[in-house]
This record gives sequence, C-alpha cells and structure tokens, in this order.
Amino acid sequence: MTDVAELRKRDRMIDLAHLLERPRSGSGSHLSAEDVLLVPERSPVWRPGLKENSATLHEMRRLLAWLESFPGDSWQERWVNAGADHDLGWLSTVPDHRPFTRAVRGPLIRAVGHLFLGRVVLPSYDALLAYHAHKLYENTRRIYEPEVFAALDNAAVQRGVADKHRLQAQKALSKIVLHTGRSPSALTGDDVLEMYAWALAFPRANGKPTQGLHLSWELLSTIDGTPPNSTLAHTLLHPQRTTTELVDNYHVQNREIRDVLIRYLEERRLALDYNSFRGEVAILVGQFWCDLEKHHPGLDTLHLPDAVASAWRDRIRIIVNPDGTTRARTDLLAILSRVRGFYLDLQRWALEDANWARWAVPSPVRKSDCRGFAKAQRAARTRMHQRIRDRMPHLQILIDTAHRAMTDTAELLSTAQQHPPGTEFTVSGRLYQRFEPSSPQRKWAQNVHVRDLATGEKINITHREDERFWAWAAIETQRHTGIRIEELLELTQLAIVSYQLPDTGELVPLLQIVPSKNNEERLLLVSPELASVLATIVTRLRNSHNGTVPLIARFDTNQRDTSPPLPHLFQRQRGWRRAVASDASIRRLINEVLALTGLRDGLGSPLAYTPHDFRRIFATEAVTSGLPVHIAPRLLGHASLDTTQAYVAVFQDDLVRTYRAFLAQRRAIRPADEYREPTDEEWTEFQQHFHARKLELGTCGRPYGSACQHEHACIRCPVLRVDPRQRVRLVEIANNLRDRIRKAELNGWRGEIDGLTVSLKAAHGKLAALDRHTANSNRTGPSEHRHARHQNRPVSVPNRYADPVLRRRAPSRVSPCAIGRTFFIVLDVPGHLRRILDSTVDGQY
Repeated sequence: MTDVAELRKRDRMIDLAHLLERPRSGSGSHLSAEDVLLVPERSPVWRPGLKENSATLHEMRRLLAWLESFPGDSWQERWVNAGADHDLGWLSTVPDHRPFTRAVRGPLIRAVGHLFLGRVVLPSYDALLAYHAHKLYENTRRIYEPEVFAALDNAAVQRGVADKHRLQAQKALSKIVLHTGRSPSALTGDDVLEMYAWALAFPRANGKPTQGLHLSWELLSTIDGTPPNSTLAHTLLHPQRTTTELVDNYHVQNREIRDVLIRYLEERRLALDYNSFRGEVAILVGQFWCDLEKHHPGLDTLHLPDAVASAWRDRIRIIVNPDGTTRARTDLLAILSRVRGFYLDLQRWALEDANWARWAVPSPVRKSDCRGFAKAQRAARTRMHQRIRDRMPHLQILIDTAHRAMTDTAELLSTAQQHPPGTEFTVSGRLYQRFEPSSPQRKWAQNVHVRDLATGEKINITHREDERFWAWAAIETQRHTGIRIEELLELTQLAIVSYQLPDTGELVPLLQIVPSKNNEERLLLVSPELASVLATIVTRLRNSHNGTVPLIARFDTNQRDTSPPLPHLFQRQRGWRRAVASDASIRRLINEVLALTGLRDGLGSPLAYTPHDFRRIFATEAVTSGLPVHIAPRLLGHASLDTTQAYVAVFQDDLVRTYRAFLAQRRAIRPADEYREPTDEEWTEFQQHFHARKLELGTCGRPYGSACQHEHACIRCPVLRVDPRQRVRLVEIANNLRDRIRKAELNGWRGEIDGLTVSLKAAHGKLAALDRHTANSNRTGPSEHRHARHQNRPVSVPNRYADPVLRRRAPSRVSPCAIGRTFFIVLDVPGHLRRILDSTVDGQY
C-alpha cells in the first residue's frame, strides 16, 4: 500500500510534476557562434573600455567551442547534453592550456552570465542556485522591462513589505525570467508554480529556494499575471477531488473492485461533508481493500474466505509505527462498523437494484465483532466528561492569566516604543533594555526588540504582544459562544448583526454563525462581555489598516475551498502579508497562555486545553445555569439533543441544586391554598387510610382515597403485599381452602368449588412470589431499608430526612420512603397534602 505520508501530501497539494517537463529554448539559442560573441557588446549592461572585457570574450569563445563538441541543434540542447545545466562543476573541464585558477574562473563565470542574459541558454534553477552571482539578477532587472520591475517593487512598498522581503521577491522574479526566457510582464502563475515544484523536487538545495515566491505571486496579480485576490498557498492546496481521484490515490489493483467502490462511495458522498467523506474513503479503500490486496495478491471478490477475513481483523487491531514498534488501534470498532455497514448497504441496495446483486455477499465483519461499540462510546463520553470536570474549575484562572498577559505585553510594547534603542526602562518593576538585533533576518522596521536584564531573555515584543492579544481574543470568544474552531476562524465583521424586537423596538445584537458541519446557520445573542471582545478585535484591525477591516480570502482545509475576500475577524499580520489564523496556531496560542498559569492535571503533567474544551464547558455552564437542555442544541448547532447531552458534564452539586430549583418552581406555580395547614379531621382521615391498609397477611397497596374494589377478598387481590413473617398463616389458609374444596366436592357444591379453586390458585401464586423474593433477598443480602422497601413496611427515619409535620403528627415508625413510594401512585390527593410528598423527597419543608 502507498505510504500514508505520501498519500496525505498528494491529497493536500496539487500535482506540479508536469511543470518540470516544460521545454525551454531561448531567443538566442539558434544564433551562430559569431553572433553569440556579439551578444555581450549589445547588452545594456556591457561597459566598453573595461580591461576585463577582452578576457570575458576570450572565455566565451572557448566556452562556445567546448559546447559545439556536444550533440544538438541549438545551444540549449548542447548545454543540456554537456551536463552543464545541473551545477558549475563542469567549468574546470573546459579545455585550456592554462591551469584552472581564479583568474580563469572569473572571466568564464562572466561569460556564462552573458549567455544567460542574452537568452542563448536558459539555465535550470539548479544552475542558477550554483551560480551565486547577485549581479546577474540586478542586470536582469536592468535589461528586461525595468519599468515593470519598478512597478512590482512599488506595489510591494504600498503593501508595507519590508526591504528584505522585497529583495527576495525581486530575486525570485529575476530567476524566473532567466529560466523561462519570458519578460516579466508575460509571466504567469504556472511559471511561479514551476519554481515551487523544483524546490519541492530538489530538497537538497541550500538555503530556502522558495523565498520570495509567495510575494512574487501576489505582486504578479497587479499586472494580471496571476488571479486577483489569490495566494500561492491557497493555489497549491488541492480543491475538492472527485471520488475517482480519491480512490485512485490508493492504486487499487482489481478493476472491478475499484469500480464498485467508486459507485458505492458516490452514493454515500451526498450524505457526508467532504472531510468525513475522505475519512470513509480512507477506511474502505485504504485500510480495508488495499490492505487485503497487499497481503493476499490476486484477490478479486468481496466474498472473503474466513481465513482472509480473520487475518484482516487481526491486522487492523494493530498500528505499526514508522520505527517498527506497534500499538493497539483506538478506533478499531469504528473501522469494523464502517466495513460492516458497507456490506450491509450492498445487501439492502441489491433488493432495490439488481445491479448490486452480484456484490451482495456475507460481511467479513460479524455482528459480534462490533459488540461493545456503544460501550466504547459511553466510555469515551465518560472520559470527556471527566476532562471537562478537570478543566472547568480552572477556567477563570486561564481567563485572568490571558487578560493579564495581554495587558502586560501591551504596556511593555507601548513603553518600549517611547525609548530609543540602547536605553533602559522599567515596566511593572522589571528592568528592560531596547536593542536592535544584529541578524538581518530578524531586523524588521516594524518590530521592537527588548532584553529582560534580570534573565537575559531577548524578546520580540511586537510579535509577543500580537500573540497574547489573539490568545485572549480566542479564549474569550469561544467561552462566550461555544462555537467550533472552524466557525471561530470563519467569523467576519459582517457576522455582527442586530435585530429589532417588534414589541419594544429595542435593538438586540446578534452573532451570525456560518455553518461549518451540518449546514445549519444560526444566530447567537451577543452578551455585553462578548460585545466588548468583538469591538476590541474590530478596533484593532481598523487601527492597523486605515480605519477598515482588511478583506482576506480563507482556505478551508476541511472542505477544500477558498472563500471570497471577507473582513475576517481572526486575521493576523504574518510578515508582509495578512492571513486568517489556522487551527494549529489558535491551539498553540491558547496553550502558551495556559503554560503561564502553571496549572497541572492529576498526573502532574501541564494542563492542556483544546478549542473544543471551551465548547463543552460552554454547554455545561449553560445547562447547569438553567438553560433548558432542548434549547442548547440550537445554540451549539447540533442536529440531535443526544449530541448535546453528551457535551454536558453535570456535577453532583449541580444535580442537587437543579432539582431543588425545579421543586421550588413547581411549588411556586401551584395555588397558595394547596399549602394551607391540614385540619385535624383531614389528618385523621389521612392516617386512618394507612391504618386501614394493615391486613392479616401484610399490607394493602391501593391508592389513597380509593375503596377496596375486590370486596376484601385480599387473597385474590394483586395489590396485597404479603409480609414474609405471615408465610405460615398463608400456608394455613391454602390448606384450609383445600379442605373446603374436598368438602364441597363431597356435597356437590359446584359453585363453591369454582370460587374456592380461584382463591387457592391465588394463594399458591403469592406463596411462589414470596419464596422467590426471599431467595433473591438472601443472595443479595439486602439492608434493613432495602428489605423494608420491598416488603412495604416502615423503618426508622434518619433525622436529616424527617419532615416537621411528620415529626409532629405521624407515628415514630412512619417511613418517608414508604409514604413517598405510595404517593407516586396516588390518583387523587388533596393539594394541601401533596407537600408531604415534596418534603419526603427533598428533605425540606
């Protein structure tokens, strides 16, 4: 099977290999040797009268003679056949009666440069990388459309690009002009992509051969060389690929299996977002079928032999790391369930479409193999709930630390900007010194660098202040909204809208959330705290861009598409360009602030937060604060209430508090007269009801206020709760019934026999039930309270549950458990007596 890293790289980036095979031929490649010798003298950079000119022409004549010794119809072909297009190691092989010294190498190098500038030879990027002559690129900009190069440089200045980056872009464009033989105004995006493809194909190149290419791409858009509002980074990323392209990435050997996989996945694609769909392709094609083809060559059917299926199930349980070590797969059940679903879908579809009948075969994954999937989900949910319980108490510490870090770095930057380099100053009791870095790569006009004199740490305070601000903004926005990380990065200034209430005319601020997962757009009410955060973000962006929020295009790495230029809120200045922050950068910024808190988990490791932790904490806080759980899915963008309930990690104290609040609300909506003090007559009647339930064999379980519906034939009544201590009496009754039946049979009393038989059958049934209950109680060892609850007899009430009314009026042996259990089946209880139920449930009056 193809290497996973290579597959990911191929799926992420467009294919650029074909650009490296484009033919090259300069305008002077077919000149004669005599005409080529005239090229330097006609060049605008040739300076007549220099002593070194004759040496340069002599070396050019010798170089041309050497090239003519190689086959080819043009100088370009001879250059390539001579092997001169890779590096400059061939210079010493040019025939000469003199030794190859610096005096010979210098003029020969200048002669090669004139061949490049005259487009007699179009060099490869390898040759240009080995040339190491900066004067060559300056001369290129002087010869070929210097006004276009000047316009491109001016466009970079208007964008606020630093001098270092401008020079890198000019050098990159000069290389492309020399390599392609095109003028700068004729350059296209493919020319830039070709140089990028060369840099990827030849990682041995020294330095960073792609420096300046990203800026070159955007500068060429000012002269219509590249699409407007596009970037090289977004162009390189692969858009959504067809199902065939995704499947063919894995190089399935059997053509028929490949076709059926494509057909099946096409049917499934309509119901999935692109990111989930790619995961399904990876499972069915990569981890299932290609693994089978790798270990069982020639396999041509989905009906797998038992040995093949068993071997695959064993292999899929283990992941082999690049270093050869192994580890157990954590998503095993998900893979097995997906493969089993594939086979079951084919079987079901075959009933509706005969074209699938051939592939309706038994699944290699049995139902028992997927057993435990729900249990694994519950275990994962439990782990996630515990994760939230571990992090939720520390949220306020993280918030305070993020705010303090933002304000401290902002104060340090503001103070440092007021002091010239070399001076010392104090901020928050710490002594700092501003300095200018010596490295040209770190020396930016926009950046302020300081040194902490106490620790010696060198700080790019401009960069740090930017990171601390966006960490604070991300934490605050996520904790107030509970939105996903993709939705956070898609927020724009246009998402802040208002709604006018029809009854009062009040304007309510709302935040429009662009759908990122289930294509359901939603609106969130903006709290005052969230409004302050959003206003701070917008103000910062406007202050850095002449009063407007810059329009930035964003590439969605999940859906593989690029948005139009929009005023994104979470955009940052990265060097010379602005870009929307990435998922990884948001996670890094949050955990850098978290490291400042010093918080650790139960194992002593540094505590880590993910953006999704804020989403789960938001859901937990909302529900435990009184938000109805069926409203929470609308705020979170969930399609199912079950999904939201999985997000909510409820604490035990929250359960008690919420239930007591429910009881208080239930009492508040009842009529006040229901809570009046019961009269003596009412209480006597209430007590007599329970006294009337006491029977010879046990207790009657009929509801309060109801009469006996079985005419006190208790032995037949299903609500009779037999006391185990009365089993002997029940046996005597059964024996008596049998004696009476025999007497009736002797006297021929047929009607008496039928009635007594029914009673005897009921007595036998209650004896059997009583014996089963006694046996179960003996096995489990019930406590006194559990035994009393099953037998419906009263027990002593702990003081913490005793109700004042019960304590004042009821006998000392009245059990709130027994009363509460009885009242849950009460059909008609006076309102002023219902509070007894409440008091026995929550322990307070």
